[in-house]
Amino acid sequence: MKYEHKTQYYETDQMGIIHHSNYIRWFEEARVDFMDHCGFSYAQMEKDGLISPVLSVSCEYKTMTHFGDTVEIETEILKYNSVKLELSYTVRDKETGELRCIGKSSHCFLDRQGNVVSLKKGWDKYHQGFLKESVK
Repeated sequence: MKYEHKTQYYETDQMGIIHHSNYIRWFEEARVDFMDHCGFSYAQMEKDGLISPVLSVSCEYKTMTHFGDTVEIETEILKYNSVKLELSYTVRDKETGELRCIGKSSHCFLDRQGNVVSLKKGWDKYHQGFLKESVK
């Protein structure tokens, strides 16, 4: 799944390049878009009483991104077991295809009380959506 982001001036640092912290924000944008492609929105998950906090996130920077560039972020499921989800992100310049960075994030699933849940047990719509995307 690819998500597109056009860089903004406020995302740059004093050197005129995108500040490193913004890539993590882009991962989140891409993850929310990825979930839409799984057949549900993150907003709907929250309405249904399910949240998916970040357990860890990492980013390995390869080349610089500048103001005005458009990047494509490919999001893929690395691991999914109905309790935890691990995603990978590959960020490339849309025009040149040059690799900007790679990253990962891991998440679990909690109910409104903060209890860990298995999506296999009562959250089938979400479980099936992640399964569908993890077998591609």
